[in-house]
Amino acid sequence: MSQEKVDRYKEQKRNRKAIQAKKKKEAFLTKLCAGLIAIALVAWLGYSVMYKYDQKQNSGDVTADITALNDYVSGLSTDGDAAE
Repeated sequence: MSQEKVDRYKEQKRNRKAIQAKKKKEAFLTKLCAGLIAIALVAWLGYSVMYKYDQKQNSGDVTADITALNDYVSGLSTDGDAAE
């Protein structure tokens, strides 16, 4: 091996613990960030689903005009009286 390669190897060997610690720290931070992003996405999705569900449940009072039905029912009861 050339002297340059030997010097590079010795330098790596000297700093091996620091290099390993740096790699472990970077891996931990990567996993932490990925986990936080995943949790944020799940929370956002859950919030969105619950918000839409609540909107459908609390859509307000429903009103209907049933005068035509009342007229029909009253017409049936008067026709029934005539048949007797």
